[in-house]
Amino acid sequence: MSSEAPTIQGSRPMTPPLPAGGSAGSSPVSPVSPGSLRLPACRHRDRSQSPMRGYLIPSPLPTRRNRTCSATARASEAPVSTGVCKCFSRSKGHGFITPTDGSSDIFVHISDIEGEYVPVEGDEVSYKVCSIPPKYEKIQAVDVNITHLKPGTKHETWAGMIVSSP
Repeated sequence: MSSEAPTIQGSRPMTPPLPAGGSAGSSPVSPVSPGSLRLPACRHRDRSQSPMRGYLIPSPLPTRRNRTCSATARASEAPVSTGVCKCFSRSKGHGFITPTDGSSDIFVHISDIEGEYVPVEGDEVSYKVCSIPPKYEKIQAVDVNITHLKPGTKHETWAGMIVSSP
């Protein structure tokens, strides 16, 4: 018997067998080592905290981070108003304030709340108003500060600690 592999007429050339000089069971070494492989650098994207995390939809509401300079100037010049927190959902990231002057409820975004506590229903707050796009007909509360915690309720800090108010 010869040591050459038999050739089949009309077929493609066969890959030559590996040399028998290596140890039994060893495999050839790849010319590229796994340590030199690098994944492409990806830009980190902020993810929403919603249950539909895979479906990122940018919010049309201007937050503190993307409000224009002119909108920030208008908001800072606005008079300070007071009201009561009607509702606020930390998981949804927004809530509403009922103004003390009796006008309609005002939207508040989580990024516009100052201080260490998450507002709860019944907290007295002070705020300024800013018009929101696209038509600048509606308003939202900005620079929201809790002035009085509602007595007898548990308040949560942004760090997650629960504090009972007297």
